[in-house]
Order: sequence, then C-alpha cells, then structure tokens
Amino acid sequence: MKKLTFSLCFLLVSVLSIAQYHYRDSNRIGITVGVNQFTLNTDNFETKPANGWNAGLSMRGNFYNIWDMVYAIQFSENNFSVETNSLTSLQEEVNYKIPSAQISLELSYVLVENHLSIEFGPLVQINGKSKVQSGKENNVISGTTLLAKDIQDINKFNFYPTVGLTAGAKHFRVNVSYQYGITNMFGNLNSNYPNNNLKANPGILNGNVIIYL
Repeated sequence: MKKLTFSLCFLLVSVLSIAQYHYRDSNRIGITVGVNQFTLNTDNFETKPANGWNAGLSMRGNFYNIWDMVYAIQFSENNFSVETNSLTSLQEEVNYKIPSAQISLELSYVLVENHLSIEFGPLVQINGKSKVQSGKENNVISGTTLLAKDIQDINKFNFYPTVGLTAGAKHFRVNVSYQYGITNMFGNLNSNYPNNNLKANPGILNGNVIIYL
C-alpha cells in the first residue's frame, strides 16, 4: 500500500503540473478532508453500511467557457458490516475495513462562479485487502457456508461513475457526491467459491470539505 500511495501521489503531481502549465491563471489546489458512508450492495447475504474517512488533494482549472476540470486523488477507509453466526450460534455483526485510494477526472458545470457547481465523471478505486474484525474471522456468514475471513480478498480495482455538488466560497467549499461501483467487488472470489455466485457492487456517499490554496 505504501508503494501504491507513492505512485499515486507522483501521478497526481505530474497531472497537476501539466494542468498548471495550461491553466496557470485559474488553477486552484484543494486540500480535502471528510467522511464517507460505504454500502456493499449484494444479494448473497445481509450487509449494513458504516462510516469511514476521506483525505486527499485536488486541482480545479478552467476547461471551456463555464466548464471546469477537476483532477483529484483521495485516500479513504471504507467500512461495512456483515450479519454472521458465531461459534455459539449467536447472531452478530462483523465489521470490515477497506483501505483504498481513488483517482478521478471530473467535469464541473459552473452554476455560480466560485460558489456553486455540479461535477460528474469517472474514477478508479484501488483497494487494499479488507480487514475483518479481530476475533470474528471464523464466524459463519448468515445464509451461507462462508466464514467471515473468506470474503477478505476483494477485487483490487473498481470503476465508479460519480456525480456531486460543490458549494461555498472561493477558498472554502463543501462537496457532496455519490459513487456507484459497476465492477463486481467479489469477482475474484468466485474462482475459490464458484458455487456461491458471489456478486457485490459498492456504493459510496461522500461529504467532504475542500480548502483551496
């Protein structure tokens, strides 16, 4: 994950440098912090959304007329829980954490200059291995024969279309966005558990504060 973080930071710096060359009079670097709510949409078993955190950098620059372009990298911790049965047959929720990094390129339609805009575009998320709650690894996921630890090795890459709204002042704005993963997050698990036909699509609701330098 450290090598991945370094590579993504280098890529963002390169992109920002190119953007700075083309839009030198209007580029604004943003520092982003916020929270997210991660939902794992699947019919295979019961899940519940949970809250996590976001942090990252972005660059906003003029693209064409009332359109801006936003380049961004975001690091997150995504959380969710799964209903399981413990070794004593008691039902309990087991928590999972997914460390991730996102690279996005969005178009921004400016409704009110420096104050209000709508963003949309694609992003790629790179996932680390999900971490199951300590001591609950051998719980049986309700309605399946899978153990809690069996669904940790999720897909490393997910593709998300995203749409959001940014509002505020020139140097301080709030962004709310929704991302829906169209890649099956459990795709590579089916080679190990082919009879389960596992399929899951993540949905992420973000609320971030952006400070433009």
